[in-house]
Amino acid sequence: MSTPISYQLAFGTYEDALRMVGVPSEPRTAGTVVSAARIQMFAATVQDGNPSYWDPDFALQTWGGLIAPPGLLMGWLTPLPWEPSGRPPVSAIAIRVPLPGTTFINASNEAEFPLPILEGDRLTVVEEVVSVSPEKQTKLGVGHFIETVDTFTRQDGAVVATNRNTLFRFTPAAPS
Repeated sequence: MSTPISYQLAFGTYEDALRMVGVPSEPRTAGTVVSAARIQMFAATVQDGNPSYWDPDFALQTWGGLIAPPGLLMGWLTPLPWEPSGRPPVSAIAIRVPLPGTTFINASNEAEFPLPILEGDRLTVVEEVVSVSPEKQTKLGVGHFIETVDTFTRQDGAVVATNRNTLFRFTPAAPS
């Protein structure tokens, strides 16, 4: 019988959260390589006909191979929800930051791609909490902004992407 997978928010104090700032996570490597099938499924889902995703000859001449769409960056290292080993998936670092607050929303995201991510690349990510704001009162509720940076490398160690993300972890305000 399988156990349903759920990610649990870590709870703690602002001071607990600050201890995570500047401490990189252990590297996490994708279980599979970047594949044409996933590139094309994503491109088909958003109806993007860019030949860099569909035409192997064009992509080889232009990029060195089929290129991964930027919008698929986070998908390459999303942990599988279940593995035969029974090993639980590793949640994103922002969920592991111990703070008060029962929910979160994405406030901003900025990705940079110094090199293309190509079919056949096996990506590794190192996550780091960059900052945690003091408690803020917003229309959504009371909470903290958590800024993270994820650095993605390919099998030769070259950085192919960085992703800066800011989440707002909060307790929803009571309806007025």
